[in-house]
Amino acid sequence: MQKAALNVSGIVFLGVAVLHMVRLGLKIPVTFGQTSIPLMASAVGAVVALLLALWMFVVARKSAKTETVR
Repeated sequence: MQKAALNVSGIVFLGVAVLHMVRLGLKIPVTFGQTSIPLMASAVGAVVALLLALWMFVVARKSAKTETVR
């Protein structure tokens, strides 16, 4: 069960990273009220989300190995 939750989390983080990369590639402007969100925020968001996704997948893989040993 834990492996499934970790994999789902990894997929969600991977989706967020892809959306940030799409915004970067297409240079889609984002504004909240009068505040414009710079593209660099999406660059940072993409890296962070990608690292979190990788972490979830690695932990899920380690979790699967320990479950089979028990």
